[in-house]
Amino acid sequence: MERSTIVRVHEGLHARPATRFVKLAKGFESDVELVKDGKAVSAKSSVKLMLLAVKENQEVTVRANGADAIEAVEALIGYLENPRAGLDDEHEAGESGSEPAAPAPEAAPQAAAPADGTPKLQGVAASEGVAIGLAFAHFPPEIAGPGRRLQADEIEGELERFRGAVATVQARMDRTLAENNLSAGDRGIVAALRDIAADDSLTGEVERLIGGGDDAVSAVIAAAATIAADFSAVDDHYLNARADDVHAVGRQICLVLLGQDEVSLETIPQGAILIADDIGAWDLARAPLKRIGGVVCGHGGATSHIAIIARSHGIPAVLGLGDKINELRGAREVAIDGNGGHVIVDPDDATRADFTRRVDAAAQERAGLKVFKGVTPTRADGTVIEVAANIGSLEEIEAAQEAGAMGVGLFRTELLFMRHMHLPSEDMQAETYSALAKAFAPHSVIVRTLDIGGDKPIAGIEFPDEENPFLGWRGIRMCLDRPDIFKRQLRALLRAAVHGNIKVMLPMVSEISEVTRTRALVEECAAELKAEGVPHAGFDLGVMIETPAAVLVAPALAKEVAFFSIGTNDLTQYVMAADRLNPTVAKLNDVTNPAVMAAIELTAKAGVAAGIMVGMCGEAAGRPDLIPAFVKMGLTELSMSPASIQRAKKTIAAMATEK
Repeated sequence: MERSTIVRVHEGLHARPATRFVKLAKGFESDVELVKDGKAVSAKSSVKLMLLAVKENQEVTVRANGADAIEAVEALIGYLENPRAGLDDEHEAGESGSEPAAPAPEAAPQAAAPADGTPKLQGVAASEGVAIGLAFAHFPPEIAGPGRRLQADEIEGELERFRGAVATVQARMDRTLAENNLSAGDRGIVAALRDIAADDSLTGEVERLIGGGDDAVSAVIAAAATIAADFSAVDDHYLNARADDVHAVGRQICLVLLGQDEVSLETIPQGAILIADDIGAWDLARAPLKRIGGVVCGHGGATSHIAIIARSHGIPAVLGLGDKINELRGAREVAIDGNGGHVIVDPDDATRADFTRRVDAAAQERAGLKVFKGVTPTRADGTVIEVAANIGSLEEIEAAQEAGAMGVGLFRTELLFMRHMHLPSEDMQAETYSALAKAFAPHSVIVRTLDIGGDKPIAGIEFPDEENPFLGWRGIRMCLDRPDIFKRQLRALLRAAVHGNIKVMLPMVSEISEVTRTRALVEECAAELKAEGVPHAGFDLGVMIETPAAVLVAPALAKEVAFFSIGTNDLTQYVMAADRLNPTVAKLNDVTNPAVMAAIELTAKAGVAAGIMVGMCGEAAGRPDLIPAFVKMGLTELSMSPASIQRAKKTIAAMATEK
């Protein structure tokens, strides 16, 4: 049984998506292979899978042989066609839920000297921010195998010793994974490392070498070096970075075999700069991250797991210094610039003063913004401007609350549909929407109905092949054609409205009839729930303004709905007729273009004239340079990534004090 497909997994099968894919494959009895460009590998080996270097938008074939082959192929194809696969539990990093964005490709390390003559080292800008602090050198001794040849009667015992060491490393990682203080992103990294520790590619090669007479430590070092070299040879920055992970896992196994413990990071002083030739991702994930002021490494790059951990915890990091790292072994104090990739050893007074000023300024800005967490911003006339959050899952609620979100201005329901192998049931949806409503009550929660099209397909809905999915069967168009799916969502929203201030908005509206047809379905669903004796409540119905058609009929639309929410991302690409995913026309995707700003203003005027709320949930809503213009147009709700909320509140508060 085999089937081909185009991979839609975000960024392809790198470490964490590969780990989840393997876990899914291992749930079937059948032998399963993944084939790319004629090369087939076991789908139950994360190392082999990563080395296949499967990237987003490439064609692959899933092949299975066994009693449950059909089910295996169907499930694995569903995973590969899911753009959110591998990101299920990684929402701490922003509204998309993906990893913190990596900086630009790294430059070759080099020595440099600023105008004041202070020695400066150039590395890879891996995590933004500046820091200055005591140097904490972390240079554990290298592990070398004894190189002893085994006697024939020693081989079986050495194999058992190696297997026991692997089990011990896995058990340690399991305990780490069970700890509550590990973030979702860090947990994903540790899980990927755990998979490498027991992968057949590594263990099989080690056992082969032991069987040939090598001692276990020497065999692990040699096998890890071979696999790491394979990763380094792949034409992919992310997969190149996995070489460091293989070496780190090999080191942990060797330490167990030698009966040694890794040098601890527990004693690092508050605010110190961690200096190391290399740091295992597992070691860094378990370290007291709140005490670390910065990280400087000889190895690693912008796509390494060390960089990902540092970015997710807001720790400045400069990696990839190579042999230059040895110049920091005896450093007393270190200043690092994670924005430019600079490291300054034992800075002079002028440099120290400059970095101290920059660190203090950044801290003051963060602290200054925190005071706006509980602020309710208003216009000069006292009108409240709601600053809400854009989120896509329940896991993002805490971040929104911590930022001071005044409710949710956009809850994307796509993830609820995309993260499962089957369409979510009415009960599952009702439970999700209810939890959301309860979390933000009495503030409103605006739920966008399913906005899915051919550009982001989901299991359970067959989409036609379209030349341009952005102009095709998507959003409200698809939902109205599939009342079996749409009514299930509307019923769930009516049930959830009992628990809080639920509002519902329709995406991709271009005709008034789309609103009236939806309202008829809502009334039909409410009647069904009443007949069944199921508790439910009504909700305000609004529309997203993201098509030029909606802008032009906004005065008529405003008479039919309770609110507008302007989706600037799609509105900009439709007004400018420029695909926002096409880099060759990227300059046209500018919300400040007079045509786009005119469309926003026309929408606002229509909404204000009709007396309905006008909000915005596109990325532009969080821009301090544009917020004053939007508020003056009459917008009274702005929804954005949680990270932008406090700055937006500050901007609005400053407007109110202006004369």
